[in-house]
Amino acid sequence: MYHTRIRELPTEERPRERLIHYGADALSVSELLAILLRTGTEKYSAVGLADHLLAQFGNLRGLAHATIEELAGVHGIGPAKAAQLKAAIELGRRLVAASPEERTKIRSPRDVYNLLGPMLREEKREHFMALLLDTKNGVLRSRTVSVGDLSSSIVHPREVFAEAIRHSAASLIVAHNHPSGDPAPSPEDIAVTKRLAEAGELLGIEVLDHIVLGDNRWVSLKEKGLF
Repeated sequence: MYHTRIRELPTEERPRERLIHYGADALSVSELLAILLRTGTEKYSAVGLADHLLAQFGNLRGLAHATIEELAGVHGIGPAKAAQLKAAIELGRRLVAASPEERTKIRSPRDVYNLLGPMLREEKREHFMALLLDTKNGVLRSRTVSVGDLSSSIVHPREVFAEAIRHSAASLIVAHNHPSGDPAPSPEDIAVTKRLAEAGELLGIEVLDHIVLGDNRWVSLKEKGLF
């Protein structure tokens, strides 16, 4: 199948020229990615390669969470373009983190579910995550602490609090998914939460809650009085 190269498009239809003339907000996600990629492959134009990337990882969020190795493994990307993509994504994250008014606010367990649920809904293994919060419960950063098997995640306080200290978090919320769909906390979940809460007291970084995510349901260990 013949794919039009960007250089073969009329000037006014090329992503870079469109950005210059109309502004970045006038471009689609694929066009913005195409500017970063610069070139395509024998099969895809740069815009086509961007579309292929988005399809490969599900959506922009999936692309953002892909590793350098996963990105570089896509034909036409390679280490250099993968690094460019990760750098652009990280700059966006840091811009949000640097703007308190733009940060996602966590006011309830539902907010945690709304933030992490779509990301973890289809995962077949447990992902233990930490939300690092500022003094107004704005999300500074979210990170995956560990990925376990279908029944458990192994979590060490050092891994949870290292990033919190690095980013000067005032508090944090931990969360993980139950691939079974049942968010009922296990004895291990409760024990890990108590251990983290104790470590947080020593470090002056309060563990506000531990949310277990299930199939369109969640359980707050704080609300249940389990730690």
